[in-house]
Amino acid sequence: MPEMPEVDALVGFLRERATGAVVADIQVASISVLKTFDPPLTAFAGLVVTDVTRHGKFIDLDVDGLHLVIHLAKAGWLRWSDRISDARLRMGNGPIALRVRLDAGDGPTLGFDLTEAGTRKGLAVYAVRDPMDVPGIAALGPDPLAPGFTIEPLLAGRRMQIKRLLRDQSTVAGIGNAYSDEILHAAKLSPFAIAADLSADEVTRLELAVHDVLTEALREAHGKAAGELKDNKRSRMRVHGRAGEACPVCGDTIAEVVFADSSLQYCPTCQTGGKPLKDRSTSKFLK
Repeated sequence: MPEMPEVDALVGFLRERATGAVVADIQVASISVLKTFDPPLTAFAGLVVTDVTRHGKFIDLDVDGLHLVIHLAKAGWLRWSDRISDARLRMGNGPIALRVRLDAGDGPTLGFDLTEAGTRKGLAVYAVRDPMDVPGIAALGPDPLAPGFTIEPLLAGRRMQIKRLLRDQSTVAGIGNAYSDEILHAAKLSPFAIAADLSADEVTRLELAVHDVLTEALREAHGKAAGELKDNKRSRMRVHGRAGEACPVCGDTIAEVVFADSSLQYCPTCQTGGKPLKDRSTSKFLK
């Protein structure tokens, strides 16, 4: 799943290429992707893209005051083209869910396709007049890299495992499965630690790890073409997705806990005092 650093890089990529272009049309090829009906997608045609911004893991194209908001979910992606096809999309034909065609003046029509792999469809597009009309944006917690962000108040009284709290978008916006693994490894914290029980030193380590891991990820992701971001993210992971490999800090074998629809990776020596975590194979822990 694309998380805050990759989404932020996609936003920068789109802002550079799409701002100032006129929407030629927006075509839908998946019946499940569009979550709204007013304004209709036809209302965007002929309007100018004035900005592209991010809200958590949402991409927001401001089109003369209307907003096309995109959430890539677990298996969605954005595929940019400097010469996008003029052929009309056919409903349900292939992985393309939606196409945005842009007229930048001289030259060929630009644009992007939204694609989604697999059968579990989570990719979502909203056409709204205000980004806050998107329920997921309205419910977002604070951005962890916003000025003045501090994590301590978000932990108080929360009898929730810290891994789950970091992924809860209503608590902290933009962190998902991969970067929560990376943050907890950097902070030397067990993913099963209870948020409210963290010591002052552990809270300090966690806050520093959130800042450092995400700041470094943003720096590495920015400037990359959309097609390079997935591989770039994988190459930077220290524990996430690396079960069975050596921890780059201590050399211990990275361990894994598997759930019904996800998994987490951690270093027993760095994070759990050498003790393996139980494999709680249930979707209750991670949603």
